[in-house]
Amino acid sequence: MCEQLARLHGCNILIIGDNDCLVNKYGHSVTIACGYDPQGMSVRILKEGGGGGGGGSGGGQQLEEYPVNAKTTHLNHGHTSHVVVAGGEMLYLKFASKADCQLFRSLLQKMSGKVNSVFNLRTEDSSASQYFQFYGYLSQQQNMMQDFVRTSTYQRAIYSNSQDFHNKIVLDVGAGSGILSFFAVQAGAAKVYAVEASNMAQYAQQLVHSNNLNGKITVIAGKIEEIELPEMVDVIISEPMGYMLYNERMLETYLHGKKWLKPEGKMFPSRGDLHVAPFTDEALYMEQYNKANFWMQSEFHGVNLVSLRDAAMKEYFRQPIVDTFDIRICMAKSIRHTTNFLTADEKDLHRIAIDVEFHILETGTCHGLAFWFDVEFAGSCSQIWLSTAPTESLTHWYQVRCLLQTPIFVKQGQVLSGKVVLAANQRQSYDVEIDMKLEGTMITSCNTLDLKNPYFRYTGAPVPAPPGSNTTSPSEAYWGQLDAQGARNAVNLVNGITVNGLGEVDMSIINSNMMPMGNQPNIHPGLISSTGRQQSQQQQVTPSQQLTMNPTIACAATSTQNVAQQQLIGGAISPSLFTTPTQQIINSHHAQPIHGGQFY
Repeated sequence: MCEQLARLHGCNILIIGDNDCLVNKYGHSVTIACGYDPQGMSVRILKEGGGGGGGGSGGGQQLEEYPVNAKTTHLNHGHTSHVVVAGGEMLYLKFASKADCQLFRSLLQKMSGKVNSVFNLRTEDSSASQYFQFYGYLSQQQNMMQDFVRTSTYQRAIYSNSQDFHNKIVLDVGAGSGILSFFAVQAGAAKVYAVEASNMAQYAQQLVHSNNLNGKITVIAGKIEEIELPEMVDVIISEPMGYMLYNERMLETYLHGKKWLKPEGKMFPSRGDLHVAPFTDEALYMEQYNKANFWMQSEFHGVNLVSLRDAAMKEYFRQPIVDTFDIRICMAKSIRHTTNFLTADEKDLHRIAIDVEFHILETGTCHGLAFWFDVEFAGSCSQIWLSTAPTESLTHWYQVRCLLQTPIFVKQGQVLSGKVVLAANQRQSYDVEIDMKLEGTMITSCNTLDLKNPYFRYTGAPVPAPPGSNTTSPSEAYWGQLDAQGARNAVNLVNGITVNGLGEVDMSIINSNMMPMGNQPNIHPGLISSTGRQQSQQQQVTPSQQLTMNPTIACAATSTQNVAQQQLIGGAISPSLFTTPTQQIINSHHAQPIHGGQFY
């Protein structure tokens, strides 16, 4: 389905043969339905007699569909006919009236004028096609909408600055599902123009209709560089950020939308900060290095691969790493590069040069640079920040690390300086050029990475602390954190009598805070709290009986134990605990679900 631009009935489509003879392709008249397509226009051929108009799948049975773009060959023929080369055929379109033919030609003329749009000039056709197809999937929109940090921050930024939206005209650039447009209406916007270039526009329109907001939200299918608005707007909203803030080059489209913004208008977000910091991570470096060593084999099924090892090494180190990390791997305070969306021009983002100077805080090996970003929503009432820093809740942007192929050993107090250049390319991405120098020495290192081809490394596992982070014994620290109540209730077995260490019998811990284990053998649990068992209801024990029998002992789980630790029985944490939902047992009766390491 696509947004319908025109529906022309009573047309005849003829094929021009090799001998210039005309043959009716379908043997009867048809309806030509012209609709929006991210790359131009979709021309659908429908069987006549299918009912009234309307976009989408309404109308007659579809016989064929032809994509038509600015490069499609076509020409006028008389007042009621037009020739189009599509689907490998030369089609002679004969319309029912002169008006229908003129309407069809006007659509072709409008589409042809898009060939030199700002977007098309800076974007390869194949990249644009892949890009709009990707964002046309509901599953991808769901992935972004379910990023609760992203969605909830936008919602709060709009709600807490409702006076910036009340009775205002709003432009939503790259609206996707339209979720930000709905937030704007909820904040009191008088009118929202939701512009979306992918086929997601049809679903956004469906949501607008089903939520009875046709009078508030107008969905416009098209690129912001090519569409027309009937009026200027008071506010522009968008979610244009990519990896390392600038990837996908959507920010340029966001800035292009300012041609519709009133002089004192607002932009949400209004500013973006890219943070850069040197990091050390020997494991990550060796992981990439060892991948390339696959090509060091001289007898791989009888084939010598060694000649490709250098090319493989270069390829792996050209990949930015998308994952998250402990901020303690950063060796210096991050450098901030700010883009003010209200004043910046889209051409400013074609080449972004960032001078860096890091004062090293700890001695070690610098393996590369880490990147993350923050954006600010500067409203009239409040300023809200959305951060992708490694210290904050994880988002679908994660963080990005760029390795140096040759690491640099640095000492505390030294200065590591250089330049990071993001050079835009026509694949809607950037080439990241890094050039670093250790001041006072001849040591340098550089690398060029392809942001279009990242390595998605995130697995959902907890982020480990950097090696050497422990300044005290972790074992002693763990046992020292046992809460005082747990220590007072510790049960000892002395001469067959259970006592609490205070010289008196303590029955209060029986059947408290224990995990049901079924009919397990009577194994002494020692200090492993997760093996505690409780008496069955059929085996009620009186205090006097308890004093004369070997008890089943259960240690209460302490406040310092997490769910995974409570489920351990003499082994390491199961990987399944990080990828599947688990249950925490409370007082042996109630279970509360938690998510074991999954990202939502």
